[in-house]
Amino acid sequence: MSLTEEIAAAAARRVVDDGLEYGAAKRRALKDLGRHSVRSAELPSNEQVEDQVREHIALFHADTQPAELHALRQLALRWMERLAPLRPHVSGAVWRGTATRLSAVHLDLYCDDAKSAEIELLNQGIDYDVISAPRAAGGEPVEVLALASRCDALGETVTIFLSVQDHDDLRGALKPDARGRSWRGDAAALRRRLAEDTP
Repeated sequence: MSLTEEIAAAAARRVVDDGLEYGAAKRRALKDLGRHSVRSAELPSNEQVEDQVREHIALFHADTQPAELHALRQLALRWMERLAPLRPHVSGAVWRGTATRLSAVHLDLYCDDAKSAEIELLNQGIDYDVISAPRAAGGEPVEVLALASRCDALGETVTIFLSVQDHDDLRGALKPDARGRSWRGDAAALRRRLAEDTP
């Protein structure tokens, strides 16, 4: 097994068993493997980590993960319907099908301006926090709105992260990955995935 594959497998365990996001899981995987740093070429891509996540789920969580994913997709859809004026798109593990009960729900909001999302939340009486999150491609951190929502099907409170994007970024955001799979979907696309789920 190559170092890249080792890192991907170790990161996948952290994603599934600890609920870490991919970037944090890769950093933690390096520590788990006793490595302080590696060349960037040796770091696995998110797709490579996701492949290992799918394998880990199939081996250790095949009996529970489909129902957990279904519950989180239902929760995501409820929030997307509630935030419909902000053009929400679900992304992350809930969209890609690798979410477990430890996963957060990620919604990208495509607004005419950043403040409109906060105004919509305030108008609906929704409590939220503004947090700073690393930008996927590096650079300055971005502000993300975070809120907590009860998921009765899981019997737990789930974190919902709302990333406010410029409306003009939507077209580029819908481009598929290298394997032709989309990174996010709107409410109609999520409804189709829910109909296909077999919890």
